[in-house]
Amino acid sequence: MKLKASGSQHFIDYYDNFYLGNITLGTPAQPFTIVLDTGSSNLWVINSQCTSQACQGYPGAPTKKRFDESKSNTFKPDGTPFSIQYGSGSCDGKLGVDTLTFGGLTYATQKFGVSDDIADVFGYQPVDGILGLGWPALAEDNVVPPMQNVLNQLDQPLFTVWMDRHVKQTHGGNGGLITYGAVDTQNCDSQVNYVPLTSLTYWQFAQDGIQVGSYKYNRQDQVISDTGTSYLYMPTEVMESVANELGAQLDWDSDSYTVDCNGKYPDVNLIIGGHKHTIPSVEYVLDLGLGNGKCTLAMAGQDTGGYGPSWILGDTFIRSFCQVYDIGGKRIGFAKAHHSL
Repeated sequence: MKLKASGSQHFIDYYDNFYLGNITLGTPAQPFTIVLDTGSSNLWVINSQCTSQACQGYPGAPTKKRFDESKSNTFKPDGTPFSIQYGSGSCDGKLGVDTLTFGGLTYATQKFGVSDDIADVFGYQPVDGILGLGWPALAEDNVVPPMQNVLNQLDQPLFTVWMDRHVKQTHGGNGGLITYGAVDTQNCDSQVNYVPLTSLTYWQFAQDGIQVGSYKYNRQDQVISDTGTSYLYMPTEVMESVANELGAQLDWDSDSYTVDCNGKYPDVNLIIGGHKHTIPSVEYVLDLGLGNGKCTLAMAGQDTGGYGPSWILGDTFIRSFCQVYDIGGKRIGFAKAHHSL
């Protein structure tokens, strides 16, 4: 019998806006800093042959680490072209196979994308690629996601995400922990509220409403938990009512809602599985350096026109509640996150 294990890795936090992790690919190992993203299911990194400004990183952004297939003696080209669309941009390239290590786990024949062309938006971000933690149905080109490949190495077929809070901005600090194969009992409350998934694509489930101050929205909607999304997204009409309740102004320059940094604001309560999940204002009022005492609301409105849920519970929610992504149980759990601040 093979001994099963659990692994963990720290998130790297940029301004409470990006939560990234370290992985390696190839032999000898080449290191990358990537988005650990429950909202997608593919792994990709940048090809060392790509010399565009986006692939190298724009001035002011960290220099990109790129994958050099010629320097890995375990790399096997697959040759199949791939293209992935994200909410914020796309990337294109070819598939290959190599040894992947993440969170202390290793899989020798992981198929992944080697990107020759990435959207400009990635060039400005402190990321070398994306590791998707969504379900296989969401994966492009029927590639088996890394998490599915390592399931049989784990104590339990699940992983836990805890995101820490930094009241002062951090640039590359420790931003939390992702635990593979176990519930994180150190950083999360022992009481976990589980709800069944309604679709095995995204980490999708039903939410029964939102309450902010005197505003109540009591309708069941489909929502997704997404570590790769910084904010809390909701239908535009709901967002407008929430902004109204908070006295927030739409700032056209930053395309976000702003409030006075020194104001007092009510909790945002999400009703999920019959439980109230409270997000305090310290999680949704962020000082992103706009100046003039203006802070940004880590919430936004969007209308998907019926294509996918318009509710996305991103890092704003995840900082308040650890997420237990239970693959074996086809369910998701929420436990109050512990913070020292």
